[in-house]
Amino acid sequence: MGSVLRGARRDGLNAGANFVRWPDATGNFAMTEPVSTFQYFPWDGGAVLLGTAGAIPAHAHHAIQICFRFEGHIRLRTSDESAWTDYDLAIVPSGETHGMDAGKVHYGATLFVEPETREGRVLTERYLRGGIANVSRAHASEALRALLAAARAERGRDSLAEHARGVVAALTQQSEPAAASDERILRAVKYVNEHLQAPLTLNQVASVAFLSPSRFRHLFMEQTGMGLRQYILWRRFVSVWEHRMNGVSLSEAAHAAGFADSAHLTRTSRRMFGVPPSAMELSAPALPVE
Repeated sequence: MGSVLRGARRDGLNAGANFVRWPDATGNFAMTEPVSTFQYFPWDGGAVLLGTAGAIPAHAHHAIQICFRFEGHIRLRTSDESAWTDYDLAIVPSGETHGMDAGKVHYGATLFVEPETREGRVLTERYLRGGIANVSRAHASEALRALLAAARAERGRDSLAEHARGVVAALTQQSEPAAASDERILRAVKYVNEHLQAPLTLNQVASVAFLSPSRFRHLFMEQTGMGLRQYILWRRFVSVWEHRMNGVSLSEAAHAAGFADSAHLTRTSRRMFGVPPSAMELSAPALPVE
C-alpha cells in the first residue's frame, strides 16, 4: 500500500522489527510482539481503526464499538474466562467489558462512536439494550464495501473517515434519538477535546457549561455514563493514536496527549484496550486482494 496506509514512523525503531520496546507499568522495558496492526482515522465524535488484530484480553472503554472482519466472523467474549462467540458485525455498548479476536491475519475494522453523540444515542437505543449486539452486515453491506474499496484505493484520511461514518449512518439510518444530549455537556466535551494537553479540572470544565461543579458532575455522569476524570483519560488515550498518525514517536505522542509519563499511558492502555501500547503497531497490514 502507499503513503496513507503505510503508517507513521515508529519511535526510532527498525521498521521491519516484529517486536518493540516500551516501558511497562513499572517503568521497566519489555519486548512485546504487536497483537494489532492498524491505521487510525478520527472524526468529530468517533474514529476508525483499519487493520488486523489477534486475541485481545478483556477490557472496557467509553466509546461504543462497532467491529467486524470484511470476510468471515469476528469473535468476542465478555471476560477472559468466557467462551468466544462469533459475530457477523458486533456492536459493543459503552463501558461493556469485552475481549476480541479478529484472527490476526484477517483485515477488518473497529469503529468508535462516542455515546453522547447523536449517532451514539441512536445506536444505544436501537441495538444495545441487552449487551453486545450481533448485527447482520446486510444492514450496512453497501457501506462496508465502500469502506473496503476506499482503503484499497488509498483515498486519504478524510475519505476513509467519511466512509467509516457511512457505516455508522447505515446502522443508524440517520435517524434522531428519542432524547438528545444536553447542549451544556456537548459544550464541555468540545472544550475538553480542545485542551487535552493542558491540566483540566472539574471547576474549569463546569464553568464552560455554566453549571456548579456538583451539578455538572451529576449531569456529566448522567449523559456520558462516566465521570469527567475517566472521560478525559479516554480522550487523551485515543488522541495518542492521532498524534502517532502525524508521525511522532510514542513517547512524544504520550506527552502531547497530556499523559504524565509512559507508565501512566501503559496502565491506561491495558485498562481501555487490554494490551500495552507496544502491542499496537501503527502501520499498514496487507490488504486482501479483490
